[in-house]
Amino acid sequence: EVMEQYFKHSGISLMELAELSGRSLATFKRDFQIEFACSPSKWLQLRRLQFAKELLLSSNHKITEIALEAGFESASHFSRVYKAQFGHSTSVALSRID
Repeated sequence: EVMEQYFKHSGISLMELAELSGRSLATFKRDFQIEFACSPSKWLQLRRLQFAKELLLSSNHKITEIALEAGFESASHFSRVYKAQFGHSTSVALSRID
């Protein structure tokens, strides 16, 4: 629940998320790995990408706005990880809307 609530906050650390969930960092990471079969960092990145993809397909926002709204610190980092995850650039996703 904590991760879902705060995934769009780019400045929040795993330590802060662990504290919000009432766990130590080590316990948080261990419990998270058991529950979701991935690290909290990987989950955050995938959730942010999923949210950004939804925005790409449903809004008229610019790539930079979408990147920031989804919790990425820069549009260039967002574009790189988006392409690595989905196999195409953000501009291809935007062109599919038309």
